[in-house]
Amino acid sequence: MAAALGALACLAGRAQAAPMKTEPFEFVAGGRVLRGVIDLPAGRAPRAVLLFVHGYGRTDVVAQNWYYDLRSRFTDLGLATVVWDKPGCGRSEGTFDVNQPVESSAREVAAAVRQVREKTLPGVGKIGLWGISRAGWIAPLAMAQDPGIRFWISVSGTDDKENFPYFIESNFRIEGRSEAQIRRLMSEWRRGFELTARGGTFESYLVATQTLRHDPFMLLLTGSTDPSRTEFLEDQGRFRSGRFKVDEATGLMVYVPGFRDLLAHLDVPVLALFGEKDRNVDWRKTRALYTETIGRNPRARLTVKTFPDGNHNIHRSTTGGYREMLQILKDPRMSEGYYETILEWLRTQVLDVDGP
Repeated sequence: MAAALGALACLAGRAQAAPMKTEPFEFVAGGRVLRGVIDLPAGRAPRAVLLFVHGYGRTDVVAQNWYYDLRSRFTDLGLATVVWDKPGCGRSEGTFDVNQPVESSAREVAAAVRQVREKTLPGVGKIGLWGISRAGWIAPLAMAQDPGIRFWISVSGTDDKENFPYFIESNFRIEGRSEAQIRRLMSEWRRGFELTARGGTFESYLVATQTLRHDPFMLLLTGSTDPSRTEFLEDQGRFRSGRFKVDEATGLMVYVPGFRDLLAHLDVPVLALFGEKDRNVDWRKTRALYTETIGRNPRARLTVKTFPDGNHNIHRSTTGGYREMLQILKDPRMSEGYYETILEWLRTQVLDVDGP
């Protein structure tokens, strides 16, 4: 089972950034100490606090100075920022779980928010979240647990369902497969998923996905034509236990049951950013979902911005494909207006607005 592949970290630096004071930050979630850093504006008290919520995959926040481009800009603006490593990553305790439930990740965010409040920093009256990709599930869950979270910046967010078929179909087309080949590959993916979710033998799964597993793009993702029997059985167990659920209408896995209702009850300002070349997440579906839920809530304020050349990371791209995304990470450039859009939104919708 593969969720929509989340963004790799935004590692771009920033020339001549104003100094900021960086301190260790740690808190306890699920009985484990998670560690990261808190950044404070230089020479002045913060007016708000923003916590980063990661996408899919491992993290190395402190050693690799993740999100420095955003952290430095946010502290320049007068915000404090908080970021930490997932369990089993960096100096955080525990074991990394690539399939960590989004509910567990949301509890971590809520625990981090509680720790920020206990520090009694100036600005804790306005605590918000910035999150990318998979964080589109995590942030609303965390806000439901803690209604005191006051704003949300969603980058390349998700709807409630499995995005992996969108991801592979989009990339098969970029990789040059014919439409007939794509139909066969996607049919095999759907049959393989059905055998996993509804019950079937590992041997029948291997037969059903023979062409798919040998496709060069799938080999790039998985590294092998031989899937793990153990992982297959573990995923089946998650469906049998009810941890993983399937939407009957689409046949796709549902990550957050009741997600539409959850979004509709977010009474906070939300900035949603999408790359129009995103081939990881179906950004059009997410944009429509946000518009139909948050956008129709008179107690919320939804702002949506799309970037024509932006990929899943909102990096300037040509195709938005996975191979290109990996190459761009060696020298990323954000889409024009990305930073300016976020900073102006924070000024007008968060910092210069009083009350809830």
